[in-house]
Amino acid sequence: MAPPNTEELQSELTHRQSSTKSPIKFERDYLPPNFTIKELRQAIPPHCFERDTLKSFGYTFKDLAIVGALAYAATFIDSHLPLALRYVAWPTYWFFCGAFATGIWVIAHECGHQAFSPSKKINNTVGFILHSALLVPYHSWRISHSKHHKHTGHVNKDQVFVPKTRSSLGLPSKDVDTQQMNHSVLEDTPFITLINLIGQQLFGWPLYLIFNSSGQVYDNRWTNHFNPNSPIFDPKNFNDVIISDIGIIIGLSIIFYFSYIYSFIAVLKYYLIPYLVVNHWLVLITYLQHTDPELPHYREDQWNFIRGAVCTVDRHIGFLDSIFHRITSTHVAHHLFSTMPHYHAEEATIHIKKVLGHYYIFDDTPIFKALWRSFVSCKFIEDEGDIIFYKN
Repeated sequence: MAPPNTEELQSELTHRQSSTKSPIKFERDYLPPNFTIKELRQAIPPHCFERDTLKSFGYTFKDLAIVGALAYAATFIDSHLPLALRYVAWPTYWFFCGAFATGIWVIAHECGHQAFSPSKKINNTVGFILHSALLVPYHSWRISHSKHHKHTGHVNKDQVFVPKTRSSLGLPSKDVDTQQMNHSVLEDTPFITLINLIGQQLFGWPLYLIFNSSGQVYDNRWTNHFNPNSPIFDPKNFNDVIISDIGIIIGLSIIFYFSYIYSFIAVLKYYLIPYLVVNHWLVLITYLQHTDPELPHYREDQWNFIRGAVCTVDRHIGFLDSIFHRITSTHVAHHLFSTMPHYHAEEATIHIKKVLGHYYIFDDTPIFKALWRSFVSCKFIEDEGDIIFYKN
C-alpha cells in the first residue's frame, strides 16, 4: 500500500493533534482514511445492490449438486479402484468436497447478512438449514459476525482475530523493550510453529465457537456461541441462540445416526474430513482478511466504520476464488456493503478501488506464504496508541 503524500500527512497530523486535548499516537505515521459511506456507495452502480432470490438459489443448488455428485462418486472408490488409486481418489474427494462445501458455507453466511434474498424469512430459513448442516449455529454466529462487521479493526469491540496486547502476553513494557529484544515467550522452532498453525487451521473454528478463542476478551465469563447468556448476546437474542443450538443438535444427531448405520469410518471419510477442510478454508480466509502486518488497528478515539471496514485485505486463491464465490477477492466490498450479493461484489470492487486509492489493499502473495508470514509476524500490538500495527 503506497504511503500518502508527506506534506499532506504532516499537515493532517498537525491539524489533528492541535485540535485534541492530548496528542494522537500514530504508529508508522499512518494517516487514516476519511471517506464517507455516501461517497463509496455513489461510486457503485445501483444494480450491484439488488438481491435476486432465484439467482441466489441457482448458486446454492449448483454447489449442493456438485457436493452430492462428489459424494456419490466416492461410493465407488473402495469397491472399484485398486488400493493404490484409492490413496489418490479419497484426498481428491476430500479436497473438492471441502472446497464446494466452503462455497455453501459462504452462501449461508450471506443469508446471515440478508444478502441472499430481499425476504428475511427466506434468508433465515436457507441460512439455518445450510449452516446447521455444516455444524454452524446459524443465528448465534450471525449475531456475533454482525458485531464483527460493525466494529472491524476496533481493538476493544471487534469479535474475531482480536490482536493480543503486549501486556497480555507478559512481554516487557515498550519503554524497556526499546531495541525490540528477542521475545522468547513468542518464539518457537519452525516445526512447533507449523504444528500450531495446523492446529489453528483445522480446529480454530470450533474452538472459537466453543471457547471464543481469538475473540474479544470478557473478564471472568465463559464466552461461547451456544449459551444464550453469553456476553456476546443481548437478552433479545435468547430464542435465536436456542434455535441455533437445536439446529446443531439435529446435525449431530444425523451424524451419530449414520455412524451407527454405516460405521464411524464411513462418516469420517464422507463428511468429517471434508468438514475439517471447510474449517481450514474458513479460518484461512477470515484470518488473512484481517491479520496482516500492513493492516492498522484502531482504538476508540480514532475508529469509525469506514476505517474499520477497509482494514481488510483482498486476495486471490486461484481457481478456488470462483468456488468460494469470490469472498476472498471482494472482501473489502463485502465489509463496506454486507447486504450486497456476492455475484455483484466483483463489479463493485472495481468502482470502490477508484475511490479508495492506496487505501484499498490487495495482496497477491501466494496464499500459504501469506499465511505463514502473518502467523509468525502478527503476534501482538502495543497497549497504548490510537492507531497501531502488529509486531512480533
